[in-house]
Amino acid sequence: MSTLMQASEQWRSRPADERFVSLTDLDAHLRYVHENCRASTVSSRALACAPVEGGSHNALQVVDQSGDVANLTHWSFGQLAQRAGAPASYLRDLPAPLAADCVNYGLHVSRDLGDLGILRYQNGGPPELRAVTGSGYGRVWNSTISQALVARFGDGITGDFRVPGEFGKAVDVTKENTTLYASDRDMFVFLADEQHRIDVPNRRDGKSGQMARGFFVWNSEVGASTFGVATFLFDYVCCNRIVWGAQQHAEIRIRHTASAPDRWIEEVAPALEQYARSGTSNIVAAIASAKASKIDKVSDFLAKRFTKKVAAGVVAAHMADEQRPIESLWDAATGITAYARSVPYQDERIKLEREAGLILDMAD
Repeated sequence: MSTLMQASEQWRSRPADERFVSLTDLDAHLRYVHENCRASTVSSRALACAPVEGGSHNALQVVDQSGDVANLTHWSFGQLAQRAGAPASYLRDLPAPLAADCVNYGLHVSRDLGDLGILRYQNGGPPELRAVTGSGYGRVWNSTISQALVARFGDGITGDFRVPGEFGKAVDVTKENTTLYASDRDMFVFLADEQHRIDVPNRRDGKSGQMARGFFVWNSEVGASTFGVATFLFDYVCCNRIVWGAQQHAEIRIRHTASAPDRWIEEVAPALEQYARSGTSNIVAAIASAKASKIDKVSDFLAKRFTKKVAAGVVAAHMADEQRPIESLWDAATGITAYARSVPYQDERIKLEREAGLILDMAD
């Protein structure tokens, strides 16, 4: 078992205008953004930075060859600076005219000519430049994901899968406790089915327990993160949106390369469809199968997948939690997730949890 902090990190950091109280509200916002965005490919020589007239000492905007002006976001400025070969953190401290000269020198003189993918957003005021990526960037629109979620899970507050409650008890969804987020940089959704819990025999120390199904979905249409879906079982979610007692963690991550939109269609959309339609009986059967699948030589089994240190840690973690040695695929997955709790780095924990999910799949 492990503790998942991703939703809690979102909950702690999101301002009110990035929080939504239903999937339909989130979807309406993301559709509006999509409808008012324009993506295009331009030469790196076609963009130039200029100080904002009357703006602060370091305020910059972008001007294209036709004279159209767009304001920069914090994120897109960092991307533009990277394309110009200049450190964004340094440029942000410079007076705007000097910072503009540095960016323009990089784009027009010192860097090789190349195409850039840009994304403009128009919302009544001056246009906003939201992204400056490579020309091969494969954009999966946030609205594409939100539409798929609404189609499969409804509004996220009344269906089977909804914003999770607190300690297993349903609560009215507000901006303070929601798990639906979106900004000019990314989106994140956490939904759970806490109405149809799964009975798990020998959950801890020989005692049975109940678990709920949950999933995360995240994306950035401006290049701030990969696109991904993670599914898992868990005990409960606390007020701080920490997921406690997580197990059977499985994950799909897709980088925004040129093939990303096709992979969404071929891999992720069907996975979401299957997850929406699958009942708890399949999971119960999978758990039973994993418990019945005995491992002949545990040491050899773990040695093929982990270093000696990690394998020893997995064995020790299972023994500490269950007071008996690893015997089955279920035990191995339980030991791995138990060991993952001691790993300080999130990426390493997720990698271990993903391996635990793959081991459970071996029982199918």
